[in-house]
Amino acid sequence: MNKPAGPLQGLRILDLTTILFGPYAAQTLGDWGAEVIKVESLTGDGWRTSGQFRNRGMSGQFMAVNRNKRSLALDLKQERGKAVMQRLIPTVDALVTNVRPAALARLGFGYEACQKLNPRLVYAAATGFGQEGPWAARPAFDEIAQAASGFASAMGTDDEPAFVPSLVGDKICGLSLAAAVCAALVHRERTGKGQLVEVPMLETIAAFNSIEMLGGHAFVPPIGPVGYKRMKERRPVRTKDGWLTMLPYSGDNWCAFFEAVGHPECIEEFSVREPVLRAQNVDKIYQRMSEIALTRTTAEWEELLLRIDVPHAAFAKLSEVADQPHLKAVGLFVELDHPTEGRIRQARPATKFSESPAGIRRLPPRLGEHSEAVLREAGFSDAEIASLAEDKVVGVLS
Repeated sequence: MNKPAGPLQGLRILDLTTILFGPYAAQTLGDWGAEVIKVESLTGDGWRTSGQFRNRGMSGQFMAVNRNKRSLALDLKQERGKAVMQRLIPTVDALVTNVRPAALARLGFGYEACQKLNPRLVYAAATGFGQEGPWAARPAFDEIAQAASGFASAMGTDDEPAFVPSLVGDKICGLSLAAAVCAALVHRERTGKGQLVEVPMLETIAAFNSIEMLGGHAFVPPIGPVGYKRMKERRPVRTKDGWLTMLPYSGDNWCAFFEAVGHPECIEEFSVREPVLRAQNVDKIYQRMSEIALTRTTAEWEELLLRIDVPHAAFAKLSEVADQPHLKAVGLFVELDHPTEGRIRQARPATKFSESPAGIRRLPPRLGEHSEAVLREAGFSDAEIASLAEDKVVGVLS
């Protein structure tokens, strides 16, 4: 594997997360150069067996958010397991967790306890709900956040809400958590002080959704209904031989579009030059565009829209997204040789750093793959490690 530096090189992260929200955040930090130690139970992260896999415990979904990490399998319910953790905490810059705060506190690893072990620690908690609210102790998953935030109502209607068929809540919050950790680390570099960082899923998704969806309720008192009308009108358009998304956006775009397709009368009919009037007519405009779309093939539309500089894209099938022309040209999807899982495909880090490139330094780990190495670095002798493994405090690869 190549070893790009990454802007976070030299930072150590203790990753006590499972499933998607927390692991995606920790992987992002790892992609950006941090050393990430993933602490798992002896049975492993539940996502190891979610989705499709060649070997049990190494599903494609797990591997997609757990590269650039080392795996330490540790039983935190045993006193000797807690002692191992207590020796690790002073060696790291940040601890990222999505274990429910009360449960982690009962184990002896709440913020106050960890801060005593390492005053400079950034302690980042991925929670379902803000800990000052009445839902603080509830479990949360993506569907819960989509439902309670109004996201599902925006996707469907108030009468018939609909989920986005993707774990967008987990992934949005994962990126927010990674950004929050970086911000807290910058603060620590300036002040020398660590701190508690909390990223609650419901609040994060509700704020994310509110940007355009508050609509008239962005004013007090409301000046109109909630929602963003144009979002409800957006849909793929059928061409002679397939599907396309066309997005004339500005008044000039719409004028150029209707002139190029031989319908200049639509410019005045739908008042496309004036943004407010255009927004009021958006349902009629999109309906006419759908009718016009049937007159050309997808390739013909792409040639025309590119020539008049109107945003557009043909649709990529999930099974063919790695071959989408732009993504293929920039090499987003890479194939890697995993020592146990064979050839795997992943999206490389999308963010570019000109002086400290992000990259894939470590392949997704097997459960407990690095337990012995991590413990040796923490000062444990081979005899101590063997004893911990024998007593099933630590899981190691046989």
